[in-house]
Amino acid sequence: ILLDKDGKRKHTRPTFSGQQIFALEKTFEQTKYLAGPERARLAYSLGMTESQVKVWFQNRRTKWRKKHAAEMATAKKKQDSETERLKGASENEEEDDDYNKPLDPNSDDEKITQLLKKHKPAGGGLLLHPPEGEASV
Repeated sequence: ILLDKDGKRKHTRPTFSGQQIFALEKTFEQTKYLAGPERARLAYSLGMTESQVKVWFQNRRTKWRKKHAAEMATAKKKQDSETERLKGASENEEEDDDYNKPLDPNSDDEKITQLLKKHKPAGGGLLLHPPEGEASV
């Protein structure tokens, strides 16, 4: 028995065996809450007090909720980033629609120039006239 500085009994934390933890975890997978008789049976079969089983389940539920909340937050971030990616893709499609529309012969040259610059191929673009000395095919 441990005593604190005032000579009172000091509470010690119980250590559970691997077998006890395994049985508690298996039971927790099946049900997150134990009724009184279930708790009493489990405590008796594991050589624990009902209070220890009750507190273990309370702590385990807290751990489970935190993990579940973290998983939900991660899933939400992933969903939000996918939504943003799709939103950006649809905005680009709208911009491409301008490029794919037939040009109005009365359109101002500045608009045509901007569209061509915006959608210039990586290879440098089309040659409208072959270099001097080369025949067009």
